[in-house]
Amino acid sequence: MCCVYWQCQVIYKKQQWTAQAPEGELRNFKEERKMKKPVLVIMAAGMGSRYGGLKQIDPVDADGHIIMDFSIYDAVKAGFEKVIFIIKKENEKDFKETIGNRMEQRIKVEYAFQEMENLPEGFQVPEGRGKPWGTAHAVLSCLPLVDGPFAVINADDYYGQQAFQMIYDFLSSHEDTDKYQYTMVGYLLKNTLTENGHVARGVCGTDENGKLTEIGERVRIEKREDGPAYTEDDGAAWTPLAEDAVVSMNMWGFTKSMMGEIRDRFAAFLTENLPKNPLKCEYFLPFVVDELIQEKKAEVTVLKSRDRWYGVTYREDKPVVVKAIQSLKDQGLYPQKLWE
Repeated sequence: MCCVYWQCQVIYKKQQWTAQAPEGELRNFKEERKMKKPVLVIMAAGMGSRYGGLKQIDPVDADGHIIMDFSIYDAVKAGFEKVIFIIKKENEKDFKETIGNRMEQRIKVEYAFQEMENLPEGFQVPEGRGKPWGTAHAVLSCLPLVDGPFAVINADDYYGQQAFQMIYDFLSSHEDTDKYQYTMVGYLLKNTLTENGHVARGVCGTDENGKLTEIGERVRIEKREDGPAYTEDDGAAWTPLAEDAVVSMNMWGFTKSMMGEIRDRFAAFLTENLPKNPLKCEYFLPFVVDELIQEKKAEVTVLKSRDRWYGVTYREDKPVVVKAIQSLKDQGLYPQKLWE
């Protein structure tokens, strides 16, 4: 009864205001209600696992910054005013002490908790499973907090200033039409490879209008003497890839509609995959995106970044990242101390 009364009060006040408001004010009111500012969602639930804990995460410069400092600095510069951190509940205290509390001085911060038990009705965690349910499940944990467009990134990847500006501008100016209007930032394959081993990348196909048509997951790509190549049989045979092939590094932009699609498709995913692989199957964002593209329910505009992507896939990658960050500072792209 209380909820009905509250809704009636809102409707009555809105109608009363509408009847009295000048046409120009009414138009502005509608526009403000229509366009919501994009928020940034950072998938950080697995952050620190390779280091043995959040407090052991190595800084990437002499001033104690981690990669996420640079992502949030770039996001704020692009126009983002709110960030949602997806974390594990058991890491909340350490995360806030290590990262969250100081970020609250620069941007509005909210938290979502990725919990293994967060499953559709009728499903339960298989005995012996310790692996999280994947990136789509992580984003689903933000459902109560997202009411407009949002960008999604990995916590420990460096994306570059251009990427944040492009995705913010897109999300600020595009709404769903007869199809969902999504976006992703793509990188040139050559700008994402490491000298220290193999990497997994989603190789993107696009049409003549720059819309995503497919993502081919290649789980073992290496930089070889004659250029990048991938193998699907542990190196027995290698298939070359173009250096300027566009790859996804998990930087996505969605309207609120994506939340409903992730939620509504999760049960079907579990029904199909749990019997086959109960301990390791994962519900990935690209899986949901690809389904929507194939069903012609969504268009995904590929924004191409010329920046280099950085991440610490292997321990040997860290010196490369440290050197790159200092070079960007020397070029004037970042101050020596980000938050002073």
